[in-house]
Amino acid sequence: MTVIEAKVHRSSARNARMAFILTAVIVGLLAAVVAASSIHPILAAFVGAVIGVPTGGLVWVLVRIWPVIRLLWWWAPETLLGVLLLTAWVQLANHTPTLVTLLVVALVVGVPAAIRPVRRQVIAWTWCLVVRHRLRVCFAQFIIANQSGSLPLILWARPTPVGERVWVYLRPGLSEKDLEGRLDKIAVTCHASTVLIERASENNAAYLRFDIKRREVLTAHVGSPLVDVIDPAAPVSASPLTVPTALDLPDVHMPTVTLPTQGKPAKKPATTANGSKPAASSASDDTDDVADWI
Repeated sequence: MTVIEAKVHRSSARNARMAFILTAVIVGLLAAVVAASSIHPILAAFVGAVIGVPTGGLVWVLVRIWPVIRLLWWWAPETLLGVLLLTAWVQLANHTPTLVTLLVVALVVGVPAAIRPVRRQVIAWTWCLVVRHRLRVCFAQFIIANQSGSLPLILWARPTPVGERVWVYLRPGLSEKDLEGRLDKIAVTCHASTVLIERASENNAAYLRFDIKRREVLTAHVGSPLVDVIDPAAPVSASPLTVPTALDLPDVHMPTVTLPTQGKPAKKPATTANGSKPAASSASDDTDDVADWI
């Protein structure tokens, strides 16, 4: 089985060669310029070569083994957990009798398996380890990577009430829009129900958060404390409650509104100083009085 693909090998070798040349030249020139202020320029050139070539070689090694470092990062939790368990087993076997060793192992394995909350936490964290590798399979199999073949960096995962949450740092060549069209395939690969993607940083579009959903938590039956408050001996009304289903329009009383008549406004009767009404005017009603409109 190929651990690192040939395309990644070629890209790593090319990048390492360019990094070696650039680092050796730049560091060598800077060292020669600094050394030329105190020694002969020819000797300063030798000093720059002595400093620049080893520095470039160190950078070449780091760039060349980067695919291996990334592979070790993917398996870092499992590797550390295996080392801790193996170290604990060796120390326990060397310092205790066989019967005590088997008893301790039985307690360490049996107690988390018997206690439900502990067992659920162990299973949840185990799924976090599994889903990191399932996402790596998605990126390697059917998600377009860049021309060098480098996959996104899967950072960390933690359990949630509905599944797992994974943080991923994309490499050049991928974006959030490219992944949104493949969420159904990612869900199938991760053995999940649905998968959601959103940005984990407002300033960096390459930093994404994957929410992997495996179960529904809002469909569970929750016991209500109001049931204990109700008295079972309380009488129950025999007649059912009448629930209104529609609006009865004849029962709606509309207020009576008096609309103003068209034409000139009604003329108020004038009064004299002593309160008596004045004599009727002999002018015709059809004649417009200018005072009525002022």
